[in-house]
Amino acid sequence: MELRHLRYFVAVVEEQSFTKAAERLFIAQPPLSRQIQNLEQELGTQLFERGSRPLQTTAAGHFFYQHATKLLANAEEIKSMTQRVGSTDRVVRIGFVSSLLYGLLPRIIYFYRQQYPQLKVEVLEISTKDQIQALKEGKIDVGFGRLRISDPAVRRILLREERLSIAVRNSHPLSQHQQGIFLADIADESQFFYPTTSKPNFSNQVQALYSEHGLAPKYTQEVRDIQVALGLVAAGEGICIVPESASKVQMPHVSYIPLMDADAISPIFLAMRGLEPSDDIRALFGCIYQIYDLEGVKYDREAVRHFF
Repeated sequence: MELRHLRYFVAVVEEQSFTKAAERLFIAQPPLSRQIQNLEQELGTQLFERGSRPLQTTAAGHFFYQHATKLLANAEEIKSMTQRVGSTDRVVRIGFVSSLLYGLLPRIIYFYRQQYPQLKVEVLEISTKDQIQALKEGKIDVGFGRLRISDPAVRRILLREERLSIAVRNSHPLSQHQQGIFLADIADESQFFYPTTSKPNFSNQVQALYSEHGLAPKYTQEVRDIQVALGLVAAGEGICIVPESASKVQMPHVSYIPLMDADAISPIFLAMRGLEPSDDIRALFGCIYQIYDLEGVKYDREAVRHFF
């Protein structure tokens, strides 16, 4: 006796008709009738009153129905519990660079957790460069970063491009340019570059942007991270180039001014191992683009369709 036989029998009892039960089960009526006959032969007893309209069970059939429904319910519960137990070992480890915490990444991770509660999601702050090795060693499954670092074992997907801004103290003369400012206008200012993590990093990205414009900032200091840089800006020690999303950091006495140069952008990449992505990673992509759609963030939809 198989579970499908129990499902067939229960459907016939509840529909009180072989025809309606066959429609409910999406099978033809003759095979259904044969399955019920085989079941009766196996049990050695008649389960339905022949010729009754609507179809009625015998006493043995009624007894069998009561226990069949319990067995089917138990089978579904066992299936569900087994899936939950099996899923507890499913872990997705996400690496990220700290500046992304000011943007949409926290919302994406929260949404991912809410949509897939069976997954254990772990997040680790790790530089873009170190993410590559961490991916190859299996320490993380995906990495969110800002640098174009190529490796044959790693696949990199451009998620979007974020504009850059200048962080200045409110009393700084540059704070009057709220509509925007160009790199050439700030090259002579004292500036803080960050972070001091292994190169290449965001500091290199900013320096490269200056070089592409034929500029070289005269007074620079490298600091540990964006928080230190913004603190020094608030102290009136200089200015700092930051991603546009950093403007959400409401630090006293600090203003954010858009950089107007067309190429003043910072790309946001997702890196993953070069193998076919797992269903869990595909689900993460789905969450990313749902948040982007909700926020009206532009991204390459053709690239998304190609990936999926």
